[in-house]
Amino acid sequence: MSEIPAHPLPTISEWKEIVAKFQVPSIPRAVWQMVNTFVPYALCWYLMWRSLEVSYWLTLALALLGGLFVVRLFIIFHDCCHGSYFKSKLATDIVGFITGMLTFTPYGHWRWQHNVHHATSGDLDRRGEGDIWTLTVQEYLEASRWKKFAYRLARNPFVLFVLAPLGMFLIYQRFPSSSAKGKDRKSVMAMNLALAVWVSLMCWMIGWKAYFMIQLPVTMVAGAAGIWMFYVQHQYEDVYWEHHDEWNYTAAALHGSSFYKLPKILQWFTGNIGYHHIHHLSHKIPNYYLEPCHNSHPLFKSIQPLTFWKSLKCMNLRLWDEESRQLVSFSHLKKLRAA
Repeated sequence: MSEIPAHPLPTISEWKEIVAKFQVPSIPRAVWQMVNTFVPYALCWYLMWRSLEVSYWLTLALALLGGLFVVRLFIIFHDCCHGSYFKSKLATDIVGFITGMLTFTPYGHWRWQHNVHHATSGDLDRRGEGDIWTLTVQEYLEASRWKKFAYRLARNPFVLFVLAPLGMFLIYQRFPSSSAKGKDRKSVMAMNLALAVWVSLMCWMIGWKAYFMIQLPVTMVAGAAGIWMFYVQHQYEDVYWEHHDEWNYTAAALHGSSFYKLPKILQWFTGNIGYHHIHHLSHKIPNYYLEPCHNSHPLFKSIQPLTFWKSLKCMNLRLWDEESRQLVSFSHLKKLRAA
């Protein structure tokens, strides 16, 4: 990523005028997206079930495809959480709950938690809800030995992208946040009940062993891809972080959220969410309008893309250095000590 451009940020009224026409949901686009996601995902499940009689390696190969469709399902769920997918609140809530069940994510609770993320992204004084744990260099240096160990463990790529996917969606999402209240807490219990019924039904239909032999690798693939997408959207070298008194919503959106330029096939599976700077500028834009919005105005052309190959380097970035205003690796600490 390049440094933040020197030209002034647009005012709120300026960018709101630019994005306004893209904030209106399209029923035909939404319905077609549901068809080309739900139908092939169901077909993929059927093929995985039948492949168990042939070879489990074939099942695992199909699980890669199934996992990608779950990522696409999660994007629909994500849009429903923002109320941007349909004009109808009832239709939004129904589709949001169903896609939440298929992705093992409580609809109401995640909606609340994710909205907090949007309101605080890039704010150093309001970290903690819906974010990947991020410490500043100074905070890390002043941390206890146990906290340093826990932080290094949490930021380890193997933990983040191999162990965390199953833990996040099968266990962590079954419990409400201590900060959640009322209906948001109850939504976790409602989803747990729905999942108990759904999983029991699936086990009755195809057998518990077959169900888990299919569901676990699918969840693993989808979870790893989902966590990676969320990670790289806010964990790159020149990402925006600022203390609350200096924090700016527009700057946090345009410079604290990456423009992740993926190959077209991966862009399709991830529902254009790589245009994350547009999404954070206005979460009311449905995923199918993110790219058209980005291409609609010169303002967005100044945002430098993060390519897939460059994004792999982001795995080494661990700490926010307030002096250089960059996300840095642990090896940066050695340079500080040497200096």
